[in-house]
Amino acid sequence: MTEPSAVDQPADTPLRDGVDTPLRDGVDRITERIDDLARVVARQAATIERLADESRARARIEQAEADAPLIRDLFALHGLAQTFSSTTESDPDRQGFEALARRVERMLAERGGQLVTPFRGAAFDALTMEAAELTDTDDPAADRTVESVIQPGLTIGERSIRPAKVVVRRYRRPLGKNSVLSD
Repeated sequence: MTEPSAVDQPADTPLRDGVDTPLRDGVDRITERIDDLARVVARQAATIERLADESRARARIEQAEADAPLIRDLFALHGLAQTFSSTTESDPDRQGFEALARRVERMLAERGGQLVTPFRGAAFDALTMEAAELTDTDDPAADRTVESVIQPGLTIGERSIRPAKVVVRRYRRPLGKNSVLSD
């Protein structure tokens, strides 16, 4: 009967003469270094991706700021198209002006502009909205929320160019029978 060779022995069994222990230790160190290197490469890849995202965002903002005069003109054109759409008596004209307003809105977005048209019930944001009117509400949950939009606003990047004019709800506690009114 012959003894099994080193190739036939399981990896965790040392050879008779102990030769594979230093070899196994070397392989373990190399494996550990490869794992460390893989972690470093993964962290660097994540950092590079984050920096690329920040660079793209910064480039979009810079481009939008460069296009600011065009964006303002497009915003004015959008307002005119909406006004004409709401005042015309002809259905074909209304559809044409609505289509024009949608196209101008897409052009604004492509250039980095964003229309500010808050929905009913949205929280009032003083950075992008102007309270043109106040309306009373008896619902405390509706306090400082948008009732309606009078005129849309415009932002370029993070900067508000023109705040949206909105009607804001204001909570007023209902007066009870025993309430005293003072002048």
